[in-house]
Amino acid sequence: MATFTSITQHQSISSSLYQKFHDSTHPYSSKSSLSSSLMVSSARTPAGSLHYRGSPMGLSIRNAATKQAKSPAEEEWKVKREVLLQNKVRSVDVKEALRLQKENKFVMLDVRPEAEFKQGHPPEAINVQIYRLIKEWTAWDIARRAAFAFFGIFSGTEENPNFLQEVESKIDKNAKIIVACSAGGTMKPSPNLPEGQQSRSLIAAYLLVLNGYKNVFHLEGGLYNWSKEDLPLVSEE
Repeated sequence: MATFTSITQHQSISSSLYQKFHDSTHPYSSKSSLSSSLMVSSARTPAGSLHYRGSPMGLSIRNAATKQAKSPAEEEWKVKREVLLQNKVRSVDVKEALRLQKENKFVMLDVRPEAEFKQGHPPEAINVQIYRLIKEWTAWDIARRAAFAFFGIFSGTEENPNFLQEVESKIDKNAKIIVACSAGGTMKPSPNLPEGQQSRSLIAAYLLVLNGYKNVFHLEGGLYNWSKEDLPLVSEE
């Protein structure tokens, strides 16, 4: 018996999975916006097939692959935010981040995919991607690729299982780290976002805090604001 995984497009939007497909705050997609979301559920089936079922509401993709157990990075944003606040993770704007990097030897950790990093990044930034292109070809991975492709996304990503090990190999746990991604996200509440909005950098900061890093900061506005303020960027292409 294998776990039966169903991925279904609906008109209603699941807030947690919408975040997983929103580019500016979410690691999985290279699109700037999506009009639909993916709902994922599990059941049991003796079959081992992958099939597609069209409906007036959208697309269903089912396969008999075994989905991995939820990782810490997939924890609800509400839980992540509370941990970040309890551990006094502070957001800094881009100009302050540049000053801290220059004057106080803060380390800039850029968690974007390697290709984005090479296009342009702050000087001396260290790249460890928290999400990477989907590499495997199990039935579950094929289903995920198909789901991404349905939305015109042909570079779907998955969590980098070696993220923490790679960070530890490059950055000392006592270092002062500013974590950066494209859009940054925010922990600040607002009328439309009472709990703020998560992002790749905030997810990374959460993982670092859970694993003993004590001096973790977050780049407010991300590399989008960095570029908008015309701060220095280095290209490797």
